[in-house]
Amino acid sequence: MDYILQFGNLNQQQIDLIMNKSQEIDFHKDEYFSEAGKIPRQVGFILEGVFRYCYYNNKGQEITHHFVDENNFLSDQQKFEAQVAASDYIQAVTDCKLLVFSKKDWDEIGNIIVGWDNIVAQILKKCLLQTIERRSPLVSEDATTRYLSFIENFPSLVNRIPLSHIASYLGITQQSLSRIRKNIR
Repeated sequence: MDYILQFGNLNQQQIDLIMNKSQEIDFHKDEYFSEAGKIPRQVGFILEGVFRYCYYNNKGQEITHHFVDENNFLSDQQKFEAQVAASDYIQAVTDCKLLVFSKKDWDEIGNIIVGWDNIVAQILKKCLLQTIERRSPLVSEDATTRYLSFIENFPSLVNRIPLSHIASYLGITQQSLSRIRKNIR
């Protein structure tokens, strides 16, 4: 609730409604929150753990393009709202604990709480800006600088995520990442 309250005011009755509509669920490492080709059925808020957004390119290679950790919302929001098949996978990188909202309950919250759409819009804007900020150095920097930027942007994740996922996110091979890590020690 502290996270949501950064984006708007809610009274106790509204807070209770939101909490009553959520369900706490555990995800084990490697389990999918959402899968490509399937319609996303829920929105989550991460209490513990790390998820990644990934897809397979036309060569069949797995590409990680985003990580999300504690105290952040998790969803394929555009596909969730439209109720169309996702093109990405959202996978647990660690064991995770989430508060989850079904589509029906998420819509009910929006229909009952005046101003909820504005709160959600502000949360989405913050997430989008954060994603752009974190991704933009990955386009123009060399691999070592990209890894150092990753460490700077995700200090709490470096030792929690498999190197294969970090390498994929950085757009390099795992061998290259190992060399870079060895050289900067």
